Amino acid sequence: MKSKRFTVYGLQFTVYEKHMFLQQLINGLTVGSVYALIALGYTMVYGILGLINFAHGEIYMIGAYLGVIFFGIFTVIGLTASNLPLSIILTLTLSIVYSSAYGYTIEKIAYRPLRHAPRLSPLITALGVSIFLQNYVMLSQGAKDKVFPTILSGGTAIGNATVSYLQVFIMFTSLVLMVLLHLFVTKTRLGTAMRATAQDKKMASLLGINVDNVISATFIIGSGLAAAGGMMIAMHYGLINFYMGYVAGLKAFTAAVLGGIGSIPGAMLGGIVLGLVESLGAGYISSEYKDVFAFGILILVLVFKPSGLLGENLQEKV
Repeated sequence: MKSKRFTVYGLQFTVYEKHMFLQQLINGLTVGSVYALIALGYTMVYGILGLINFAHGEIYMIGAYLGVIFFGIFTVIGLTASNLPLSIILTLTLSIVYSSAYGYTIEKIAYRPLRHAPRLSPLITALGVSIFLQNYVMLSQGAKDKVFPTILSGGTAIGNATVSYLQVFIMFTSLVLMVLLHLFVTKTRLGTAMRATAQDKKMASLLGINVDNVISATFIIGSGLAAAGGMMIAMHYGLINFYMGYVAGLKAFTAAVLGGIGSIPGAMLGGIVLGLVESLGAGYISSEYKDVFAFGILILVLVFKPSGLLGENLQEKV
C-alpha cells in the first residue's frame, strides 16, 4: 500500500493514499461494540453509586481467560469438533456467569463495607482490587500470553472491504446484549428499581426497594457484559494476557465519559464513536498513535463538554 510520511512537531505520521474508509469503518464498529459493552458496566455503577470502578477492566480480562479455559475444556471433550456453535454459546454463557460471580463478590467484599465512607475510600479500593486481580490471574494462569484458537474463519466482501464472520459475530452479539440490557432496564421491575435508585437511593429505600440488591444486580450485569466483551476480543485477536484489562478499562472509561457517564445510551454511543475514531486514525494516519486518539478524545471531552454527548448537567443534591 502506498503511503506518505510527514513530521509535525517531531512526531512522524503516515497517511495512506489508498481509500480504506469502509474497511476501517467495519474494524471500528467491531472494536467499538466491545468498548460499548465494557463502558456500560462503568456507567451503570457510576449512575447508582457515583463510583468509578477501576477494577472493571480486570473483569473483562477474567472473562477472556474464562473463555480460553472453557473453550479448551469443550475442545478436549470433543464438543467443538462435533458442534462448534454450541461450544461458542456455552463458552460465552459460562464466561458471563462466572465473571458475574466475580463482580458480585467484589461488590460484597470490597465496596459494600465502604458504602458510607468518604468517596476517596472506594476509589482507592477499586485500584487495589484491580492490582489484586491482575496478580491473582498472573499467579494462577501464568505470566505468558494465552492463545485462543482460531474459529469462525472466512468472511465476505463488501465493495473493497472484507468483513469476517468473526466480526459479524462480535457486532451481532454486542448488539443483542445491548438491546437486551435496554429492554431489561426499561421494561422489568428490577430495571425500574435500578432507575429509581440511580435517581435517589434514600427515596428508593423509603419506597421499599432493596437498594443493596439493586446495587449487587448492577455489578452482576455490568460484569457479565464486560466478560462477553473480553471473550470476543480473545476470539478476535487470538492472544490474551493478565494486564490486558488495564488499557481496555481506560478506553471503556473514556467511552463512558464521551457518551455521558451515567447514561446507558451514552455508553453505547461513546463506545462506538471511540472505536471508529481509533480505527480511522490508525488506518489513515498511523496505528502507532491509536491510543493517542482515544485518550485525546477524553481530554477534549473533559475540557469542552464534561457532561458527554448524551449526559446531563446535574447539580449535586444537598
